[in-house]
Formats: sequence, C-alpha cells, structure tokens
Amino acid sequence: MLKTPPSNASVDPLTPKQPAPVEEAVRWFKQVNLQVFVMIAAIIAIMLFFTLMTDGSYLSARNVSNLLRQTAITGILAVGMVFVIVSAEIDLSVGSMMGLLGGLAAIFDVWLGWPLPLTIVVTLVLGLLLGAWNGWWVAYRKVPSFIVTLAGMLAFRGILIGITNGTTVSPTSSAMAQIGQSYLPAGVGFTLGVAGLLIFVAWQWRRRQKRANLGLSVTRPASDIGRQAVMAVLVLGAIYLLNDYRGVPTPVLILTLLMLGGIFMATRTAFGRRIYAIGGNIEAARLSGINVARSKMAVFAINGLMVAVAGLILSSRLGAGSPSAGNIAELDAIAACVIGGTSLAGGVGSVAGAVMGAFIMASLDNGMSMLDVPTFWQYIVKGGILLLAVWMDTATKRKG
Repeated sequence: MLKTPPSNASVDPLTPKQPAPVEEAVRWFKQVNLQVFVMIAAIIAIMLFFTLMTDGSYLSARNVSNLLRQTAITGILAVGMVFVIVSAEIDLSVGSMMGLLGGLAAIFDVWLGWPLPLTIVVTLVLGLLLGAWNGWWVAYRKVPSFIVTLAGMLAFRGILIGITNGTTVSPTSSAMAQIGQSYLPAGVGFTLGVAGLLIFVAWQWRRRQKRANLGLSVTRPASDIGRQAVMAVLVLGAIYLLNDYRGVPTPVLILTLLMLGGIFMATRTAFGRRIYAIGGNIEAARLSGINVARSKMAVFAINGLMVAVAGLILSSRLGAGSPSAGNIAELDAIAACVIGGTSLAGGVGSVAGAVMGAFIMASLDNGMSMLDVPTFWQYIVKGGILLLAVWMDTATKRKG
C-alpha cells in the first residue's frame, strides 16, 4: 500500500533543487579539473619557497609588480596560443613574429617618427596578416602547422635582422614607452578593480537566476558568496599591494582585458565552440557543417593579433627594437598553455588556465633570477616542468 506523503513535504516542481552541502561539495570537486588544484598548489609552493629564500623580498610590492609585468607578455602570447593548440595545431613562429613586429613598431616610432596611434594600428594589422598567412598555408594548402610555423620562425627572424641591419633600434619615444612602462594611478586601479568585480558578481547572479528560472539545480547562495568574497579579497589585495609601489602596470591591465575577451570568446560564442569541436574531432566537425579551413585560418589570425600586442609591449618595455627580441618566447607560450591544462592533442584547454601557466613560468624565472641561479639551470628547470606537465596530461587521459 502506497503511503501519501505529508502535506508539509510537498514540493513545488518549479522550485529549483537545492543540493545538500555534501552532495554539492562532491559534485564541485568532480567538476573542477585536478590540474587546477595542481596549479594552485604549485603557485603557493613557488611563492613560499622563493619568499623564504629571499627573506621576503620576493613578495615585496616592487617585485610583485615586476613579476606581473613579466607575466603580461607570456600571458598575452598564451591567450592566442591556447586557441591554436585547442584546434589541434601548433605555432612555433610566435617568438620570431613578436620580435619582428616589435622591431617594426620601433622602426615606425624611431626612424620614421610616426605618431603612436598609427604605429599601433599598423603593427596590429601586420600581426593579423602574418597570422593569417600562417593560417592560409595550414588551412588551405594543407601543410602541417609544425612545418609552416617552423619556416615562419626562421623567415621572420631573418627579416627582422635584415630590416634592422642587425642593430638595435632605439630609443623609442616617451609616448611609445607608455604602453609597457606606465602605471595606473592608485584611484583608477581601485575603481577599475571594484567595477570589474561588480560586473562579474552581477553576471554570476544573473546566470544563477536563469538556471533557477529553468528549474535547473543551483549551488547554495552561501557557496557562491564565499567564492566571490575570496576573489574580491585576492583582486583588491593585489591592487592594494601594487599601489604600494607605483600602481597597476598598464601591461597587466591589457593582459586582463585580453584574457577576459578570450574567455568570453571560448565559452560564450559559436566560434569558440567550433574551435573546440574541430580540435576534439575534426571529421565530426566537418560533417556537422563547420567550415574547418576558415575557422583554422581565423585562429591563426587571432594568434597573430595577440603576438602584435605582445610585440608592442616588449619594444615599449625595452625602449628599443632588438634583433634578438622574442628569442624562444614560443616555448614559454606553449609551456604556459600545457601547464595550464591545454592538451597538445587538441580539443581541451582554457584561456584562464593558460594565463595561470604563464604566471607560473614567470614566477620561476623571476625567483631564479633573484637567487642568481645560472642560466643553464633555469632552462633545465623550465624544460623539466614542461615535460612533467605533458606527462600529467597523458597520464590523465590513460586513466580516463
């Protein structure tokens, strides 16, 4: 005999289900990639180690500012590179391309005396065209991206040496220096930080409300508030620390904007979904109606645009265009993506993870430089970390 549930136990079918705290914690743990925990643990370990070894100098406001400026260039390269790798391709030319574009920007500024806006626009357009050139060979001529970009790595470096006659183009103008050497005033930095947090929180709660209206399960309000509070403390705390030196570096602001744009493109646009589909199964993507060639060419063009931004920042920061600028930067960008959870097989990866990987690489570089670690050991350590990250990726796939 069926028992009728008591009247006070009736549930409105339109009310979103609130999972129990334990169930919610288990579900959240399963959804979060293990590599995220590994990266967070690595960052904490690196910070603690170098802070102890440098008697606290590693976490000084000045060094943190310098560390974030170092992260900016590799992070911007990683934002473009992650889409290339997710589409199951590779780009070995970004270091030489960044050196070439940065050198051209210096030539426009120093030798030709162009105004800064014109220098920026022409450099960005050239980056877009060079990226599209790589993409055209890969997408429409069917040449493997490894070969195309390896050729580009050699050709772009040769062009840079040729147009500069092997000499350093310097000094850049004070206007050009503002791109890579300026800082936001304290009030502006805090205002932008608070505004960004408010927009993020509003978006999160709007998304939560949409799920509730559809009758889907939502996390407990206390859980959302806790995560948002932790994020607010981290962001505003970092801004406060940077303001204690000179303020938020302009390259860090540029990286943040490009990272948010990349995250939006990857998760909220049809183009982003097409890239993941192509990297996951190119034949299935083609059969579903995706224009694979056009999408891949667009990915390389976007990557070229990111390289142009990084080249502008590099030349501005150095105050010159150097024939050796950007040397092996492509390896740092690829390592940042892999450390951040991007699979070299394609179809898996995130922009935020790639930027975190760039921060880890920059943290190691910065800390080892402060300890005067010989250059050859720095290369060995970075190579070992890259190998470990790839091994973790393949080991995870085998278990899956």
